[in-house]
Amino acid sequence: MSNERNYRNAVLLLAVAAMITIFLAVGTTLARVQTKVAENNPPGTMGLAKPRPPLDRSPGVALHNGN
Repeated sequence: MSNERNYRNAVLLLAVAAMITIFLAVGTTLARVQTKVAENNPPGTMGLAKPRPPLDRSPGVALHNGN
């Protein structure tokens, strides 16, 4: 019986330690998140990167026309 009790206590302590660690990790992660709203961006962009300039040619058109 004593062996089962020690095992149960060890598992319980491990579960409690894991839960505390997870809660602290989530709490510190959420505390450090900075939310910013992107404004005045071109349509179709999310505001995370600068849009690329348009291509000089259409996709699928050869680079040289053989001249």
